[in-house]
Amino acid sequence: MPIKAIARTTGHSRKLVRNVLRGLTGDVFRARQTSLDAHLPRLGAEWAAGCRNGAEFWRRLRANGFTGSLRVVGEWATRRRRSERTPEGSPGKVPSARILSRLMTTGRDSLTNADAVLVATIEAEVPMLAAARALLFRFHAMIRERRRSDLGTWIEAAASSLLASFAGGLLKDKMAVAAALTQPWSNGQTEGQNTRLKLVKRQMFDRAKLDLLELG
Repeated sequence: MPIKAIARTTGHSRKLVRNVLRGLTGDVFRARQTSLDAHLPRLGAEWAAGCRNGAEFWRRLRANGFTGSLRVVGEWATRRRRSERTPEGSPGKVPSARILSRLMTTGRDSLTNADAVLVATIEAEVPMLAAARALLFRFHAMIRERRRSDLGTWIEAAASSLLASFAGGLLKDKMAVAAALTQPWSNGQTEGQNTRLKLVKRQMFDRAKLDLLELG
């Protein structure tokens, strides 16, 4: 099952489910003890001594009365390796560019704790992204509150940031942008009709052949 489905079924958060799957926390979904629980101290000592092989763990436990399967011991060793490879609170792998874009353009109040930690890490390691994120939220506030007087200042600030290309486009069409911040008119209807016509055009692509035209 995907993480989202497990969280919906169990009622636990996606962060908790993700940490359990990565071996970063104990399995909170167990309703009873397993045959391995009594041997956990010995496993921990063997691990600290340098043993990392699940099959070897199982053989040593069997010699001391363990009656469980090799799979149970192997899963424990896998979770232990993952916990050492992935520090607590850090992501298991680098997120995709699409996920990073979404996180960097989402308000902090709308982020989960894990996502907020990831964003803070990114901003600390890449200061230019932190500056671009701040400029983005400034732009959103300027648009929502229709602060035309801030437009020139924002373009100047963004000109030396990662948003320089976007700021250059605003500068070329500054009068239209300024009008959009002050006038009640909108070309939303026009753009909506354009989008609809383009969709119809794509749907009809390669269909308007001679036989179809003759029928018309």
